[in-house]
Amino acid sequence: MTGETWRDHRVDIEERLDALIAEMSPEEKIAQLGSYWADQRSSDEIIAPMQDVFSEGRPSFDRAVRDGIGQLTRVFGTSPVTAAEGMERIRTAQRQLVSGTRLGIPAIVHEECLTGFTTLGATVYPTALAWGATFDPDLVAEMARAIGRDMAAVGVHQGLSPVLDVVADYRWGRVEETMGEDPYVVATLASAYVEGLQESGVIATLKHFAGHASSRGGRNHAPVSMGERELRDLVLPPFEMAVRSARARSVMNSYTETDRVPAAADRWLLTDLLRGEWGFEGTVVSDYWAVAFLKSKHGVAGTMAEAGRLAIHAGLDVELPDSSAFLELHADDPDPQRTSADIDTALRRVLRHKIELGLLDEGWAPAEPADHDLDSPENRSIARRLAEKSIVLLENSGAALPLAARTPRIAVIGPCVDDPSAMMGAYSYPVHVLPRHPQFGLGIEAESLPEALRAQFPGAEVVVERGCPLQTPGDDLELMRAEQAAKTADVAVVVVGDHAGMFGKGTSGEGSDAPSLDLPGDQVRLVERILASGTPVVLVVLSGRPYALGRFVGRAAAIVQAFMPGVEGAGALARVLSGAVNPSGHLPVQVPHGAAALPHTYLAPPLGQDGDRISNLSIAPAFPFGHGLSYTSFEVSGLALDRAEMPTDATVTAVVTVANTGARHGETVVQLYSADPVAQVTRPVRQLVGYARVALDAGETTRVSFRLHADRFSFTGLSRRRIVEPGEIRLSAGLSVGELAQTATVVLTGATREVAHPVLRTEVA
Repeated sequence: MTGETWRDHRVDIEERLDALIAEMSPEEKIAQLGSYWADQRSSDEIIAPMQDVFSEGRPSFDRAVRDGIGQLTRVFGTSPVTAAEGMERIRTAQRQLVSGTRLGIPAIVHEECLTGFTTLGATVYPTALAWGATFDPDLVAEMARAIGRDMAAVGVHQGLSPVLDVVADYRWGRVEETMGEDPYVVATLASAYVEGLQESGVIATLKHFAGHASSRGGRNHAPVSMGERELRDLVLPPFEMAVRSARARSVMNSYTETDRVPAAADRWLLTDLLRGEWGFEGTVVSDYWAVAFLKSKHGVAGTMAEAGRLAIHAGLDVELPDSSAFLELHADDPDPQRTSADIDTALRRVLRHKIELGLLDEGWAPAEPADHDLDSPENRSIARRLAEKSIVLLENSGAALPLAARTPRIAVIGPCVDDPSAMMGAYSYPVHVLPRHPQFGLGIEAESLPEALRAQFPGAEVVVERGCPLQTPGDDLELMRAEQAAKTADVAVVVVGDHAGMFGKGTSGEGSDAPSLDLPGDQVRLVERILASGTPVVLVVLSGRPYALGRFVGRAAAIVQAFMPGVEGAGALARVLSGAVNPSGHLPVQVPHGAAALPHTYLAPPLGQDGDRISNLSIAPAFPFGHGLSYTSFEVSGLALDRAEMPTDATVTAVVTVANTGARHGETVVQLYSADPVAQVTRPVRQLVGYARVALDAGETTRVSFRLHADRFSFTGLSRRRIVEPGEIRLSAGLSVGELAQTATVVLTGATREVAHPVLRTEVA
């Protein structure tokens, strides 16, 4: 087959690929595995690690794409452009590729989309950690569909989201980008995001594969100290579900190295596991400059050519954000035949995406520029509902919440209370890009918490004081003003926590790792002074990670946790404080009691749990995983199983009763945990195996059933293979891992079974 038959959409895709690849020169093949970033910023404007180093000497677009190009990097997300301006830039670039190169192959356009489409004027949704707090896959999928529609409308084909990293250390700066510390919650929410984005015609990219959140000491880019069993059982399950079940079409490698092997050069990870075991057929794209890092940071390659060959042999298909190492693949190549075969393999995957996207069809042309509304009322509605469902009421011991409708004077105190951008994550456009373009402000309409409280309490006097800076030591005069404001108020809403920023320019975000889990700067001192004022204190933690709050438990009248709830976050918080919205979020991470003990997630095996009195450092949390209160009350009872025994390849159904025992409508999250008390390797003391978000009127009762295949109790055994082992499994139900009112036991019978294609989801009804 020759000529232009590869442009005929009626021809079988494999035949089209064969025809096109046969026509391509070696240079044209390599060009399709690279990318181009038209980035002209200075070294103090970086938004990616070591961007200033690798951006030096970038060729012009004309020169870079003379043989074509695989991807265009962040046309919308680099510097401020309107929808129409960004579309015009894409159209100009794509026209040059179509008419100015021999084969005329358009590029895939990719953008960031972690908290929404990362561009000027687009809706900023809550951070992924806030999604985790909703325990609501359907709402996450609805958000992803909206993000995908906006991106597809302006000519974007691939989104670099979601993040599937499972939190292992709360000090890590990118905790805000994750969906929490439980692999099943991350897996189900991430899969919902993938399905929503791809339903809108945009390729989802799973990241960071794998172990990025497990770096030593919670430090960005640090090595990972983890064996294969822990990797398989705690880190990889979200990726597996998103690949096998949600059919994600792209994966991005992690910057980290595990057992001394960098992910970008790990053939076991990128090929044997991802493709061989899981059947992944899409593309693996590099995190920005990860291929070059094989030489400059990891030291496993002596030249850029060697770095490129290591990556492509491992199974990495596309180099982002620029072409560098892959351009030198054939330089001093000791095995050119092998390299050529690797190139053809990667090329086939890349071109398959382009065919599936319609880019290679006869007559394809980029969309005409138009002023698309990227912050529509529909988007705002989704952002508002996500924000409201993500807010967690941790404590209400003083019954201060909801605030009385006629509260005369409210003091709002905290270092970022009057800054709406404090509601937004590090990968939101207002935080990620616009600080370098102050003339645009936030680029989007957003209110601060004091403004939202004034709207919610129109008769109240709302007084605002900073109290202290976010990170640096404060002065006594500023602290005294805040204390005086509290003393003369009926309630003090003290807002502490983070402001997102990249590489140390904030207290949360990529490269903004925490030295401890105490609140940053003088914020602990601020809270103590306001507590001492005698005025009831509602402590609002607005953060990208959980902070140690044990010293405030029982002393604040109420404690509320919000994980950067986005552009609608201020209004959502005000409505929760007023009672207009009944809080229903539950913790996707634990809240530590003290900052001195090493960070700890609930999934530790027995030796890692508190209670054995083997150390003077307690790691018991202030608030456990899954915790979340309401302005009504709920009760879980009557856990029953449909069988007492089951073979290791069968299913069991657990049914519980959930009742709203309070006086108003509310929502909660009923949770089902399993425990495997005796196994051939150590297992978590408890692990979430199912959850359901339940809405009930006052006095209403419902039954929730969880149907679990025995695969849901599988783990990686001594043989390093996934197995289901006979023995006792204890199932417990409740409203958090620390509040499990009901327990029942099922015994698995028969021989130990190896599991090749596991049932990954628990069916809920």
